[in-house]
Amino acid sequence: MTMITILNEQRETQFPQAETRGDSLWLGREAIKQATGWTWKPEGLCQDDTCVPVPQSSTSLVRDGMLDIAAMWRHMGYPVAHDASASTWVLGTGSARRADALNTLEAPDFELPDLDGRMHRLSDYRGKKVLLATWASW
Repeated sequence: MTMITILNEQRETQFPQAETRGDSLWLGREAIKQATGWTWKPEGLCQDDTCVPVPQSSTSLVRDGMLDIAAMWRHMGYPVAHDASASTWVLGTGSARRADALNTLEAPDFELPDLDGRMHRLSDYRGKKVLLATWASW
């Protein structure tokens, strides 16, 4: 069985028990929670106060206690991509959520070492002015 890597938000999880077929990615309840932070409940896929019902007309999304999370992700309007071997999947963030993040003008948190090797998180400086200098070789 091939190890499947799923990238979502700030997560990277690996699952030997995931099943793929074409553009379908089948996960069980615990794997969905671990990979995405969403919980698969009887009322649908839920996160915080938001629940998105699994379409009743589409019984092809559920089988043998597993959910085609890629199809459900697309149903919710979120982007999905995978490599040619279907061993790495990206479950993207929806445009509305990305727009909300841009409207707050709050940068996503990250952690980097300084020249002495001490780690610094951007969130440690919230409320203070911070200059981020970036560089790329291309």
